[in-house]
Amino acid sequence: MEPRISLITLGVSDLARSRAFYEQLGWQASAASNEHVTFFQAGGMALALYSRKALAEDAKLPDGECAFGGITLAYNVRDKAEVAAVLTEAETAGGHILKPAQDVFWGGHSGYFADPDGHPWEVAWNPFFTLDERGNLILP
Repeated sequence: MEPRISLITLGVSDLARSRAFYEQLGWQASAASNEHVTFFQAGGMALALYSRKALAEDAKLPDGECAFGGITLAYNVRDKAEVAAVLTEAETAGGHILKPAQDVFWGGHSGYFADPDGHPWEVAWNPFFTLDERGNLILP
């Protein structure tokens, strides 16, 4: 298996609401989207929004709400001040702030928001990682 992630799919309760949330954050839905699924280009991968119930059925998993599913998504920024700005943008679009922007033990600055379905996103400035001109994370 080659080391890569091609697509992340978020199970959502209301596709139109979730699509509007991500579009308010500046994400542009792909022409491949339809009334059942929305796709967004996300660098070298894609983010998909799909019915939570249908996603659980497709994966042959029970659909149950939980407080934390053991995964977070991350959005890295180029400078420390951008963390608070992105968190504010997410809150304005209908997200919920889980942790305000703050310095963190590993030497960076981060905060968390949840999208309308509770999927947690970390917004982080990491002085040890570089973003290229397209926003792709380059590990040392």
